[in-house]
Amino acid sequence: MELFRELLARLGGRFAAELGIEVKLGPEERQKWFLAAILYGARISGKIAARTYQVFASRGITRPDGILAQGWDNLVALLDAGGYVRYDFKTADKLLAVMRGLKEHYGGDLERLAAGCRDYPELESRLRGLAPGLGPVTVNIFLRELRGVWPLAEPPLSPLALLAAAHLRLLDQALSPEAALAALADAWEARPVPGFDLADLEAALVRLGRDYCRKPAGPPCPLGDRCGRVKV
Repeated sequence: MELFRELLARLGGRFAAELGIEVKLGPEERQKWFLAAILYGARISGKIAARTYQVFASRGITRPDGILAQGWDNLVALLDAGGYVRYDFKTADKLLAVMRGLKEHYGGDLERLAAGCRDYPELESRLRGLAPGLGPVTVNIFLRELRGVWPLAEPPLSPLALLAAAHLRLLDQALSPEAALAALADAWEARPVPGFDLADLEAALVRLGRDYCRKPAGPPCPLGDRCGRVKV
């Protein structure tokens, strides 16, 4: 579908790839994305979350042991260095709690956590069970980029992606997130774009929804006339 090609060309694919993380390459890369997903999960700009992840990555602090070794004060300093000031204390607490839970229950191994699951609800539950501060938004951010990588990583379609898809007349916004995901997957399977997959398409839609669709008075849509949103 030409629309998919244009959407990916203008908005890009996976957020992980934008950070230099290749989630298909192995556990180390998925661990990096897990850290990044936690940073993206707060009510903070994507640019600040990405910059803060790069602060951690540039110092080689992406694994549970490395994060725990920093302690609370150093984590706050790292978060502040990335511009994550508003949520620095809360996120330092969350990082310590999540990585501690991952170490205690799964030996610090996300693959071990995933391998023992029977279905998606159990996978989601195990991730959320790592620490009280790990909520559904963060888990959705993490797992939607692992579609096609972990067999059970099939979270419902992101509300932002559904909003964007509705504006592009790809989906009916009244669909449930599960039904919307199935419809989008069918459309992608019929007209895939070489070099990308469904997770890339969803990431592009999320960017469109986050940066344009939910901001009626914001910048003009990069998809131009393809947007079917009623202009006011």
